Amino acid sequence: MTLTSRAFKNEGTIQEKYSKEGGNISPPLTWTEIPGGTKSLALIVDDPDAPSGLFVHWLLYDIPPAVTELPENMPAGGRLPNGMRQGTKGFGGVGYGGPQPPSGTHRYIFHLYALDTSPDLPPGASRQELDRAIQSHILEEVRLMGKFQHRKPGTQAA
Repeated sequence: MTLTSRAFKNEGTIQEKYSKEGGNISPPLTWTEIPGGTKSLALIVDDPDAPSGLFVHWLLYDIPPAVTELPENMPAGGRLPNGMRQGTKGFGGVGYGGPQPPSGTHRYIFHLYALDTSPDLPPGASRQELDRAIQSHILEEVRLMGKFQHRKPGTQAA
């Protein structure tokens, strides 16, 4: 599988408009080469550099295998078109929560999982619930990593 974004390259810088303070809109994502037998996809976006440990920025699951992209600025509702559902992020609430590192540069990992099942989870599931639901059902995983740097208030992003 491959996972890409028009908004940033792998290991590149995530634009300000995708950050929590800069607009908090989700970046567009595209994937290809979904393995045979895939019943659904799940997307987890996290920050492994957060001071409190792994911080969840987005949980999206029950993505039909026929869906091959997410447009920019996905809605924040728990239930989305095509049966997709969103879980609870570290900031609270469902939907995308953009980068907001307290200091320094953080990495934001977009994990896309091809699953041999559709997780039986309601909207608003936690990361732990999603991890348990997909644990023995992952056919393949692909990652896309973007970086975002903390800015002092009142400064412009580079």
